[in-house]
Amino acid sequence: MLFRYLFKYVVLFLSFSAMSQDIHFSQYNGSLLNLSPAMTGFFDGDYRLNGLFRTQWQAVPVPYTTVSMSAEGKIYSQKLKKQFSYGILFNNDKAGDAIYTLNQFYLNGSYLHKLKKDSSLIMNVGFSLGYINNAFNYQRMTFDAQFDGLQYNSNAPTNENFYRTSLHYWDINTGVAFKYTFHQKFYFVYSFNLFHLNSPVVTYYANTSSRIDRKLTNYLMMQYPIHQKILLLPEILLSFQGKYKEILPGAQLSYLINNLEDIYGRVGLYMRARDAVVLRIGLDYQTTFLGMSYDINTSKFVAATNSRGGFEMYVIHILKKKKNFIPKKKPCPVFL
Repeated sequence: MLFRYLFKYVVLFLSFSAMSQDIHFSQYNGSLLNLSPAMTGFFDGDYRLNGLFRTQWQAVPVPYTTVSMSAEGKIYSQKLKKQFSYGILFNNDKAGDAIYTLNQFYLNGSYLHKLKKDSSLIMNVGFSLGYINNAFNYQRMTFDAQFDGLQYNSNAPTNENFYRTSLHYWDINTGVAFKYTFHQKFYFVYSFNLFHLNSPVVTYYANTSSRIDRKLTNYLMMQYPIHQKILLLPEILLSFQGKYKEILPGAQLSYLINNLEDIYGRVGLYMRARDAVVLRIGLDYQTTFLGMSYDINTSKFVAATNSRGGFEMYVIHILKKKKNFIPKKKPCPVFL
């Protein structure tokens, strides 16, 4: 049954031809609504808060900084026996001497469907609608036309004709996620996503039609207990956008530090193909999850970065309503 649903969604998404690259994180599971609209409400609890900060290329004159924040909630229909979820997501990205700024505001929605009565196989379909603002400071930019042969002249004409320095557009994304649970600590998660369905026009010049390429992503992860106190967490993210692709596989080991307090420590190693090695550490305390990572640059840009890539930190906190005790009622397994 799982493969039948997968096939339907793959055929549907691939019917859109793949057409600038997006914000991306080394700890992609540290910003779940950026990872997939289908991750909206895909967790055990009632509300989830998520924050992430990233700074990249500290060795270059003007490093990149990214901030992401999100919040989610669930709506249960006892009459329909269905679960719907909602979420909001905000991203801010700043880069370069011209302070190129990207602000993204998204509204998310999802629907959870049990493919097996015992909830061992579930599917979550998600959508997101975003309002985006891009801008840069033209006054902080310099051009080769302003070099008079001897020195830089800020009063010289730039020979550039920008139609605008700020633009706004809408963005539509969708995805589907599956989870198969063997038992509480052993499960698989897979998601298939398509971003920029509407291929919005993004240009600062008049009479041009530059569109954002559609992006296709596949995410696969597994949690497997290899010891009474140790969990293995391998995962991989495959992204394709225009002529670009990103492959980021890796794995973490999660060690049970305190059983009574439900505290786990994590260490991990990931690799972004032809770009960077990512070192990760984390700490999980009940329904709060902390993670940090550091990228060691291995690409040709290493001459400028001195092998220093990006530092990243995230926090996720899940809130659960206090439930009334109902005897002999079988609980639904942990989602994520």
